[in-house]
Amino acid sequence: MSNNLIISGGGTGGHIYPAISIANQLSKKISNCNILFVGAKNKMEMKKVPQNGYKIIGLWISGFQRKFNLFSNILLPFKIIFSLIHSLIIILKHKPKIVVGTGGYASGPVMYIASILGIPVFIQEQNSYPGLTNRILSKYATKIFVAYDGMDKYFNGSKIIVSGNPIRKSIKNISVKNKSDYLSSIDLKSDLKTILVLGGSLGAYQLNEFVNKNLDFFKKNNLQVILQCGSRYSDKYKLLNNNQIKVLPFIEEMDKAFSAADIIISRSGASIISELCFVGKPVIFIPSPNVAEDHQTKNAKKLYDLGAAEYVEEDEIDYKLTSIINKILVSEIYRHSLSENISSLSKPDASKIIVNEIKMYLKWII
Repeated sequence: MSNNLIISGGGTGGHIYPAISIANQLSKKISNCNILFVGAKNKMEMKKVPQNGYKIIGLWISGFQRKFNLFSNILLPFKIIFSLIHSLIIILKHKPKIVVGTGGYASGPVMYIASILGIPVFIQEQNSYPGLTNRILSKYATKIFVAYDGMDKYFNGSKIIVSGNPIRKSIKNISVKNKSDYLSSIDLKSDLKTILVLGGSLGAYQLNEFVNKNLDFFKKNNLQVILQCGSRYSDKYKLLNNNQIKVLPFIEEMDKAFSAADIIISRSGASIISELCFVGKPVIFIPSPNVAEDHQTKNAKKLYDLGAAEYVEEDEIDYKLTSIINKILVSEIYRHSLSENISSLSKPDASKIIVNEIKMYLKWII
C-alpha cells in the first residue's frame, strides 16, 4: 500500500532545501513513500526539486508585492482562487495521507485545502519570527516544527516541537580536506585567507557592490573572495574575476565552498543560518531588508546577542563591514569564540526529528 504524501513550499532556497531534506528522510524511513511536491510556477523550486529526484506541480500563485506593482496585485485574488481550485484537484488526485508545508506562497492553498478535507497538516517554520502563511495556517496544523525556543508567542504551544531546521545532506559531509582542491578548481590559492560572500539564492546587489567597491582592500590585505552573485547579476559582476576574486552565479557545491572559507558573509535567512551553525565558521550576517516582517534582522540579532555572529545592517555596509572583517582576522581568540558559539546552536538531526514524528502519526492513521 502506497504512502502518498505532499510537501509544499518554495520561492527561495530557505523554503526549498528544508523541504527536500525532509523528503529525503521520509523516503528513507517510510516504506512505499510516494512524495509529490507542490510549488509556485516560475520559482526556483520548479528546477531544484526535480534535480533531487522528486515530481513537482506548480501553482499560479504569488504574494502581495511590497514594491507597488498594480497589475500583479490586481491579479492576486484571482491567483488565490485559481490556486485553491488547483490544490483541491491535486489533493483529490494524489490522495495524500499527510501534507507538510515549509512556507512560501504555494504552501498556503495546499495546506488550507488539505485541512478542510480533514487531512493532517504539518508545518515546518524556519524563522524566529514566523511568516504570515504559517501563522494563518497554524490553527489547522497537527504539529508545528520550529527552530527556536519561545515560539509559543505565535503558535499553540501544545502543537510545537523544537526540531531545528533541516539542512542539506551535502552540508553534513563538509570536510577541511576539500579546501585546497576546491580552491584550485576555481583558480584560487590555498594559502590566502578566503572570504565567502553569499547573497542568498537570488543574489544580493548590495553585497555584490561591496565586493566591487573594495577590490583594493582585498588586494592590500592578501584576501581572496568567492562571491555568489546570483544569476540575474552574473553578466555585470563576472568582469570582477581575477586571481583573487571568483564570481559565481550560483554555488552548487556549497559544502566545498564552506570548507574553503575563513570568514562567511551572508544573508540571514533561517535555513542558511542552520547550515552555518553546523559549519561553525566565523560569520557576518547582512540581513535583507526586503523580507516579510523584517525576519532576517530578527534572526541575525538573535545570534549576535548570543555572541555567535557579527551582523551589519545593509545601509551600514560601506562604513562598517571592512572594519569587522579586520576585527575577525586579527584575533584568533575572537575567531575561535565566534566559531564555538555558533557551533553550539547546531541541530543536525532536525529532519530525523520531524520525520520520526510524522512516521508515528502515519502508523496511527493507517
